[in-house]
Amino acid sequence: MSLGSNISEKANLIWAIADKLTGTYKPHEYGEVVLPLTVIRRFDCILVDKKAAVLAEYEKQKSLPNPDPILRIVAGYDFYNTSKFTMKTLLDDPDNIEANFRNYLNGFSKNVQEIIEKFRFDAHITMMATKGILYNVLKEFTTEKANLHPDHISNLEMGYIFEELVRKFSEAHNEDAGQHYTPREVIELMVNILFEDDGEALTGSKVMKTLYDPACGTGGMLSVASEHLQEMNADLQLLCFGQELNDQTFAICKADLLIKGGDADQIKCGNTLSGDAFTGMHFDYILSNPPFGREWKNEKTAVDREAKLGFAGRFGPGLPAIGDSQLLFLLTALSKMKAEGSRAAIIHNGSPLFTGDAGSGPSEIRRYILEHDLLDAIIAMPNDIFYNTGIATYIWVLSNKKAEHRIGKVQLINGNQMFEKRRKSLGSKRNDIPRSAIDEITRLYGDFRESEVSKIFRNEEFGYRKITVERPLLDASGKPVLKKGKVQADASLRDTESVPLGEDVDAYLTREVLPFAPGAWVDESKTKIGYEIPFTRYFYTYEAPRRSEEIRAEILALEKELDGSLAEIFR
Repeated sequence: MSLGSNISEKANLIWAIADKLTGTYKPHEYGEVVLPLTVIRRFDCILVDKKAAVLAEYEKQKSLPNPDPILRIVAGYDFYNTSKFTMKTLLDDPDNIEANFRNYLNGFSKNVQEIIEKFRFDAHITMMATKGILYNVLKEFTTEKANLHPDHISNLEMGYIFEELVRKFSEAHNEDAGQHYTPREVIELMVNILFEDDGEALTGSKVMKTLYDPACGTGGMLSVASEHLQEMNADLQLLCFGQELNDQTFAICKADLLIKGGDADQIKCGNTLSGDAFTGMHFDYILSNPPFGREWKNEKTAVDREAKLGFAGRFGPGLPAIGDSQLLFLLTALSKMKAEGSRAAIIHNGSPLFTGDAGSGPSEIRRYILEHDLLDAIIAMPNDIFYNTGIATYIWVLSNKKAEHRIGKVQLINGNQMFEKRRKSLGSKRNDIPRSAIDEITRLYGDFRESEVSKIFRNEEFGYRKITVERPLLDASGKPVLKKGKVQADASLRDTESVPLGEDVDAYLTREVLPFAPGAWVDESKTKIGYEIPFTRYFYTYEAPRRSEEIRAEILALEKELDGSLAEIFR
């Protein structure tokens, strides 16, 4: 059985346990019970082998002010449980199932208890106990279909199962699963690109790197990056840092990292935009898929306050429109780069490429990025690869220490057609990016050469001057109106033009304006610099319309075929 099939089957079996919730819970509420119990069951299975040893050591050390470090060593993990119960032994006393289950949960180390609290699970224990279903639900989670022992389900598979359950819960709840995690093949592509230029820096026996995700969801970005680096260098240590707003996905992310032996204390719950949990910290790598088109009205007060700090805060270059927070996450990523060099890969939809006129917040943000040579590449991905949206998406690759041959340049890669159709859609996800496409896009990036799907531009080619063109105000005889010897402008004839940065404004005026508007001039006091990246324009290929004869022949053929079908129907 393939990895994907095994994960899907296991997730479906776990989800089927929700049948025991019927009547007490509505279908869209099942995930509020299934998700935390899956996490608890995973911890239960991991700790069962050392349960007796931990209990024995706890009896010896419980009088100490802080026996935590010793118990972690005995458990073999950064978490443990000092309750006498396991999920299976809870079933030996049905009459006291609620009290014993709470005793069991309270026996977990503090870091696990924080995870359980974020699921807001306590009220559900009361509900299930009151309705008389707690015993049966826990019993289902101890059957073979819920066997989550590491010998049976690897950490990699467990990560996939968490994500599949979140997707199922989101669909049942009519929520956007894509808010919580990103398809694995997309993350793999991002990770490939992120580490492509850093091969030498990642070799050696005592290498330690840091990775940050400001919108970490269930932790997929952090997990895949860790797996990739382990394959490159088993001796490399990657420290993961992340912040997540949603309590449930935060809990899953922290649980996943804790299970895998990472420092789960560096996963923080909270709003990145209004309350940066890593103020003043910088990282080697940044990966993220922030929400598309999410307004930031709730964070406006805090964001405006930080923006007033200028470049002492995260938002010095400018602020985007209130209706879309994507560029705030991009600025957060830039602020987290190390002075000695960092790399980032962030997913955006098309808006950050071009929204906002010259002088606006979005344009000023693009201007800052390009004039400081921070944009390395943009990769267009296929449509319909996310669970919650079919719109066009792009990977922005950023670096503050580019390879010499990339300095002052930006590479655009059009991977829009590099996909394969899924046999069955998952929400809006109808396409996958196959391994061959991931390898091809990575190669195109590494080669840094122009082709039909790879184009290279100088930074300034994305810039333009928005000039204001004035025309003379004429009096009743058709003569220019003067004031203090100066020709007055006719506001009704005022117009603007966009002139590429590399072009002389006077030459542009002479060629493009004066032949049609004699006497026009540029009001230089109103000139603004703007930047935009019209990605699709660079890859547009003209297709001549079909000849009318071809279209007519096709219509006639269809009519003939239809006539035959109708004759069969009415025979």
